[in-house]
Amino acid sequence: MYSDKVLDHFHNPRNVGFFEDAEGMAQVGDPDCGDYLFLFLRIRDSMITKACFLCRGCPAAIACASVTTELVTGLPVNDAWDITDETIVDALDGLPEAKTHCSNLGATALHIALFDYFHRKDKAPVELEQRGDTGENDGS
Repeated sequence: MYSDKVLDHFHNPRNVGFFEDAEGMAQVGDPDCGDYLFLFLRIRDSMITKACFLCRGCPAAIACASVTTELVTGLPVNDAWDITDETIVDALDGLPEAKTHCSNLGATALHIALFDYFHRKDKAPVELEQRGDTGENDGS
Protein backbone atom coordinates (compact mmCIF):
# COMPACT_ATOMS: atom_id res chain seq x y z
CA MET A 1 0.00 0.00 0.00
CA TYR A 2 1.88 3.11 1.23
CA SER A 3 5.67 3.31 1.52
CA ASP A 4 7.32 4.01 4.88
CA LYS A 5 8.16 7.53 3.65
CA VAL A 6 4.54 8.28 2.77
CA LEU A 7 3.41 7.09 6.20
CA ASP A 8 6.15 9.09 7.91
CA HIS A 9 5.21 12.32 6.09
CA PHE A 10 1.54 11.69 6.80
CA HIS A 11 2.00 10.99 10.52
CA ASN A 12 4.75 13.62 10.95
CA PRO A 13 4.16 16.25 8.28
CA ARG A 14 6.94 18.78 7.90
CA ASN A 15 6.46 22.53 7.55
CA VAL A 16 2.74 22.70 8.33
CA GLY A 17 1.44 26.23 8.68
CA PHE A 18 1.47 29.52 6.86
CA PHE A 19 3.02 32.95 6.97
CA GLU A 20 1.37 36.14 5.81
CA ASP A 21 4.48 37.70 4.27
CA ALA A 22 5.02 34.93 1.72
CA GLU A 23 6.54 36.05 -1.57
CA GLY A 24 4.82 33.24 -3.45
CA MET A 25 1.51 31.58 -2.62
CA ALA A 26 -0.73 29.01 -4.27
CA GLN A 27 -4.09 27.45 -3.67
CA VAL A 28 -4.97 24.27 -5.58
CA GLY A 29 -7.55 21.57 -5.25
CA ASP A 30 -8.76 18.39 -6.86
CA PRO A 31 -12.55 18.53 -7.15
CA ASP A 32 -12.74 14.82 -7.98
CA CYS A 33 -11.34 13.67 -4.62
CA GLY A 34 -11.71 16.79 -2.45
CA ASP A 35 -8.00 17.31 -1.66
CA TYR A 36 -6.99 20.92 -1.14
CA LEU A 37 -3.52 22.49 -0.74
CA PHE A 38 -2.23 25.95 0.14
CA LEU A 39 1.51 26.47 -0.38
CA PHE A 40 3.55 29.41 0.91
CA LEU A 41 7.11 30.31 -0.13
CA ARG A 42 9.61 32.73 1.36
CA ILE A 43 12.24 33.72 -1.18
CA ARG A 44 15.40 35.68 -0.41
CA ASP A 45 18.12 36.44 -2.96
CA SER A 46 16.50 34.04 -5.46
CA MET A 47 16.57 31.15 -2.95
CA ILE A 48 13.57 29.47 -1.38
CA THR A 49 14.39 29.86 2.28
CA LYS A 50 11.10 28.61 3.71
CA ALA A 51 8.13 26.64 2.44
CA CYS A 52 5.06 25.59 4.36
CA PHE A 53 1.60 24.29 3.63
CA LEU A 54 -1.94 23.74 4.77
CA CYS A 55 -3.69 20.70 3.34
CA ARG A 56 -6.99 18.92 3.61
CA GLY A 57 -6.88 15.52 2.07
CA CYS A 58 -5.95 11.89 2.19
CA PRO A 59 -2.65 10.55 3.58
CA ALA A 60 -1.05 10.68 0.12
CA ALA A 61 -2.02 14.33 -0.42
CA ILE A 62 -0.62 15.35 2.96
CA ALA A 63 2.59 13.38 2.37
CA CYS A 64 3.02 14.94 -1.08
CA ALA A 65 2.57 18.45 0.33
CA SER A 66 5.03 17.74 3.15
CA VAL A 67 7.74 16.31 0.91
CA THR A 68 7.27 19.16 -1.59
CA THR A 69 8.22 21.68 1.11
CA GLU A 70 11.32 19.64 1.95
CA LEU A 71 12.35 19.34 -1.69
CA VAL A 72 12.19 23.07 -2.38
CA THR A 73 13.56 24.56 0.83
CA GLY A 74 17.10 25.73 0.11
CA LEU A 75 16.72 25.51 -3.67
CA PRO A 76 17.40 28.38 -6.04
CA VAL A 77 14.10 29.54 -7.53
CA ASN A 78 15.20 28.58 -11.04
CA ASP A 79 15.93 25.00 -9.91
CA ALA A 80 12.53 24.67 -8.23
CA TRP A 81 10.85 24.73 -11.66
CA ASP A 82 12.35 21.27 -12.21
CA ILE A 83 10.26 19.70 -9.42
CA THR A 84 7.62 17.53 -11.10
CA ASP A 85 4.97 15.02 -10.10
CA GLU A 86 7.55 12.29 -10.68
CA THR A 87 10.09 14.03 -8.45
CA ILE A 88 7.56 14.04 -5.62
CA VAL A 89 6.55 10.40 -6.15
CA ASP A 90 10.20 9.34 -6.23
CA ALA A 91 10.96 11.29 -3.02
CA LEU A 92 8.20 9.29 -1.31
CA ASP A 93 9.45 5.95 -2.68
CA GLY A 94 6.32 5.68 -4.80
CA LEU A 95 2.58 5.97 -4.42
CA PRO A 96 -0.21 3.50 -5.17
CA GLU A 97 -1.44 3.98 -8.74
CA ALA A 98 -4.79 5.30 -7.51
CA LYS A 99 -2.99 8.03 -5.51
CA THR A 100 -0.41 9.29 -8.01
CA HIS A 101 -2.68 12.24 -8.81
CA CYS A 102 -1.88 13.58 -5.33
CA SER A 103 1.67 14.37 -6.44
CA ASN A 104 0.15 16.75 -8.96
CA LEU A 105 -1.15 18.90 -6.10
CA GLY A 106 2.39 19.52 -4.85
CA ALA A 107 3.98 20.20 -8.23
CA THR A 108 1.09 22.36 -9.43
CA ALA A 109 1.01 24.38 -6.21
CA LEU A 110 4.77 24.89 -6.41
CA HIS A 111 4.64 26.15 -9.98
CA ILE A 112 1.69 28.46 -9.24
CA ALA A 113 3.53 29.85 -6.18
CA LEU A 114 6.61 30.49 -8.34
CA PHE A 115 4.46 32.26 -10.95
CA ASP A 116 2.96 34.31 -8.11
CA TYR A 117 6.43 35.25 -6.89
CA PHE A 118 7.57 36.41 -10.34
CA HIS A 119 4.30 38.23 -10.95
CA ARG A 120 4.65 40.16 -7.68
CA LYS A 121 8.35 40.82 -8.27
CA ASP A 122 7.81 42.15 -11.79
CA LYS A 123 4.81 44.24 -10.78
CA ALA A 124 6.33 45.95 -7.71
CA PRO A 125 8.44 48.59 -9.49
CA VAL A 126 5.51 49.64 -11.71
CA GLU A 127 3.14 49.89 -8.75
CA LEU A 128 5.69 51.96 -6.81
CA GLU A 129 6.20 54.30 -9.76
CA GLN A 130 2.45 54.77 -10.16
CA ARG A 131 2.21 55.77 -6.48
CA GLY A 132 5.19 58.10 -6.85
CA ASP A 133 7.16 56.06 -4.30
CA THR A 134 10.48 54.95 -5.72
CA GLY A 135 11.73 53.66 -2.38
CA GLU A 136 14.60 56.14 -2.44
CA ASN A 137 15.21 58.51 0.43
CA ASP A 138 14.81 62.08 -0.79
CA GLY A 139 16.60 63.44 2.26
CA SER A 140 13.56 64.99 3.94
